[in-house]
Amino acid sequence: MRKRYILLLLCIAGTLCAQDTVKVSDFDLQEVEVVQRRAGRVKSRTNVLNTEKLNREQLCTAACCNLAGSFENSASVDVNYSDAGTGVQTIQLLGLSGKYVQLLMENTPGVRGLNQNLGLEFIPGPWMESIQISKGTSSVRNGYEALTGQINVEFLKPQLQKPLEVNLMMNDNVDLELNVTGGWKVNDECSTGLAVLLKDQSRELDGNNDGFMDAPYIHHLNLMNRWYITKGDYTGQVFVKGVYDQRISGQVQHVHDHMPDPYKIDLRTRRIEGFMKNGYMFTPQMSIGVIASASYHSQNYHYGSRLWDASQVNAYLNAIYQAALENERLDPEDNHENQIAAGVSVNYDQYWESITPFTSEAPVVLDRYEVTPGIFAEYTYSYKEKVTILAGVRADYSTRHGFFCTPRLNVKYTPFEWWVMRGSVGLGYRSVNMITDNMSFLASNKRWEGLMGMPHQEKALNAGATMSFYIPIGNRELQLSGEYYYTQLLDGTLVDLDKDPLKVIFANMSDVPNGRYYSHAVQAEANMEVLRGWNWTLAFRYTDTKQTSWNTLTGQYETRDKVLQNKYKAIISTSYQTPKKRWQFDLTAQFIGGARMPDGYILPEGSSQYEIIDGVKYHKWHAQLMGQITHYFKDGSVYFGAENWTNMTQDRPIVGDLIPGTAYVDPHAANYDATMVWAPISGWGFYIGVRWNLDDNHNHNDNHNHNHNHNHNHNHNHNHNEN
Repeated sequence: MRKRYILLLLCIAGTLCAQDTVKVSDFDLQEVEVVQRRAGRVKSRTNVLNTEKLNREQLCTAACCNLAGSFENSASVDVNYSDAGTGVQTIQLLGLSGKYVQLLMENTPGVRGLNQNLGLEFIPGPWMESIQISKGTSSVRNGYEALTGQINVEFLKPQLQKPLEVNLMMNDNVDLELNVTGGWKVNDECSTGLAVLLKDQSRELDGNNDGFMDAPYIHHLNLMNRWYITKGDYTGQVFVKGVYDQRISGQVQHVHDHMPDPYKIDLRTRRIEGFMKNGYMFTPQMSIGVIASASYHSQNYHYGSRLWDASQVNAYLNAIYQAALENERLDPEDNHENQIAAGVSVNYDQYWESITPFTSEAPVVLDRYEVTPGIFAEYTYSYKEKVTILAGVRADYSTRHGFFCTPRLNVKYTPFEWWVMRGSVGLGYRSVNMITDNMSFLASNKRWEGLMGMPHQEKALNAGATMSFYIPIGNRELQLSGEYYYTQLLDGTLVDLDKDPLKVIFANMSDVPNGRYYSHAVQAEANMEVLRGWNWTLAFRYTDTKQTSWNTLTGQYETRDKVLQNKYKAIISTSYQTPKKRWQFDLTAQFIGGARMPDGYILPEGSSQYEIIDGVKYHKWHAQLMGQITHYFKDGSVYFGAENWTNMTQDRPIVGDLIPGTAYVDPHAANYDATMVWAPISGWGFYIGVRWNLDDNHNHNDNHNHNHNHNHNHNHNHNHNEN
């Protein structure tokens, strides 16, 4: 675009120079720079899957310290704190827990197993290039574990990175986070990248004066190195990442004098992981890709007198063959496209796990392993840009659960350029990890009763339909979308918090009378750039999630609203960037609906945040407001933001009997519970940060051109073989 304007000016100047009254010396030609902002959130028009992509532009509109913090502007993904002590964040999609979402790192196993809870926080925001959120059934190429959807993280690519980028952030609690990344071209065929994250959170906070820390001490180190190699028709990548994380929480220091045995939480995690990708393109229509990944995860978690020690080794191999079936004789106008993909995969998990419910009890050992080999095939048919059909099936055998089959179907129909319809249906499976799946309950003294040995494999049916409209208004476009998804667990684990307030009761769905667990999710969204650089997003989602649990009012099992599952979520988000990209202003308001509390939950005395409807306890809706101001300069930016402007906090997030003679909850009492968290624990806060980069234009352009030359090869192997 810049070159076109220069050529246009030169042409005008040449025309004027041809006139006798004009001289070339009368003109001082200058380069014209056209600045255009790329959309931060993009919903694909062409992908057969219902996919939303969050680019770096979107990730920079908030603090975005990690993957969990990247969904603040998303109506699809909910982010919550698992408990009031550890600061661990969890997500929900389509009304179900994040454990039913397949979380990938560049289409390799990422956040799963023991890494399921803290893994979201082990993926730093400044390291991410983009996030792809796919709802409903996804491709069978990546496995069988996507029950409600798939979230894939793409990291910065070394061949496109700047030589040095620094992101330093500090909040009002003097918590520091330093990210340093860089990418370098080794030669014409090889590039490498490095990334380092240091995080220190060492201030004791107790804003609600309940005697417990509102946020833990955190000492975190995260290192990453990757290599990218291209040679002819071969593309290869090597990625290695290591993490050390320690979190210390519990009672604040001034409460220790009231107790001979103060309550302390100490979570220590060590993890190393990596993957290797190899892709070779035989012809423009035929390629093969091989992906291998491995990880080792070790943790020692102490919740007061509860001890949980666990380690996991995971290994994964996926080989994919892909070919385009073209016949110019039968289809001379190339209206039809046919592709097939087939492959084999194997996943290996080994767990060494033990839990000591309380120090006076013997540890429970849960060592186990699971090997799951599988084969899959997928067929894609496209007719012009009107119809796309993606049909896939895979067959797997688990050493824990035996043989199972995963069929999936996705269809996209575009009757007009401005109207896109999609439909999907399919199955998903996952193996239950009892303690990991319910880690939040360790932050209470509830007794665990029921399944601790061999729970059934979870199996879910997911079906959905979406419509998207792209309506031109002047020279801009209004994007409207509506969607509906239904998810039903056909088998799995039910968690009952209602029958006994001092217990968490687990049971296989088939063992509970008329056991059910399902979710209806309806969402509508509107996006538009109303003025140049000024974007608005309005979204509303209604969720009806129910499961079978005990009803103390009727004394029997019934299908009821799931505990702590919000009925609705609404978002109003706006972003304005000045024409020359000097300033950017981002503001987001969230409105979170109410949810049911367990039958035995004791409401905080004098609190107005709850209501009782027909004898059932609910927390009320609440609102949150967050925003950020960013000033860009030549080599980076400075940003300032605030969160929870409404200063909304939950009354008494930690409940239980009080320590005699004090107003503090006794963490050794049988009814101590820090898991019923549904709103922020801390009040409003602010942060400030600076991003600086060393931009080697020559090296960056060389890398860009090199990548462009291999673009077809890379896209064919990366987007098709891995996706």
